[in-house]
Amino acid sequence: MKRFIDKYRHGLVIIIYSIVYILMFGWLEHRPIHSYHIVHTVFDDWIPFCEFFIVPYMLWFPYMILAVAYFIFFNKNKHEYYQLAFNLMMGMTVFLIVSYVYPNAQHLRPTEFPRDNFFTSAVKWLYSTDTPTNILPSIHVFNSLAIHMSLTNCEALRDKKLVKAASLTLTSLIIMSTMFLKQHSVIDVCMGATLALFGFVVFYPRKVTESSRADYFRNAERKKSEN
Repeated sequence: MKRFIDKYRHGLVIIIYSIVYILMFGWLEHRPIHSYHIVHTVFDDWIPFCEFFIVPYMLWFPYMILAVAYFIFFNKNKHEYYQLAFNLMMGMTVFLIVSYVYPNAQHLRPTEFPRDNFFTSAVKWLYSTDTPTNILPSIHVFNSLAIHMSLTNCEALRDKKLVKAASLTLTSLIIMSTMFLKQHSVIDVCMGATLALFGFVVFYPRKVTESSRADYFRNAERKKSEN
């Protein structure tokens, strides 16, 4: 047991933070609030409710857990693990701060469902367990993008095109699910994506530099060929 703990003690960083985050989120959800800032945009009204998106929405949980477990137990590059861990902690901490100083909520959930099936029953259960408050920025969106960035920038998975494609597909579906299930406003999604972009610039600066350099030489070669 001691050997196991010594070998994987780096995983305690994200585990301990997760416990603190859950406790803080639970307090934020149940603290007395006199009024909430309602998050809404006209684009939300254009997006129809679709209960089938409950599937990718719920897949967010195993997606998160399995990805973090991979970087703790299977990926030997600890630097990549810390990039993911600190990126996740940064985004989730920002979410907690925003929820504290800017209590927010949404009124997007349907009062009646267009269909009655297994998926709508699952959505009803989701609504009963998750309040429509503290939604900005969307942690579903941010964490999904953070996980996808960690997988696509992992050296061990560099040639695993199927893994990257599956990650991109699932991440896209999860982001869409937050809006089609009326769990989040378009604003929440945009803010979650913006926060993820900020995390990429901060925690993957080498990749940003390499991308900029590649674009520079690509443009230089194009101009050279045109001349």
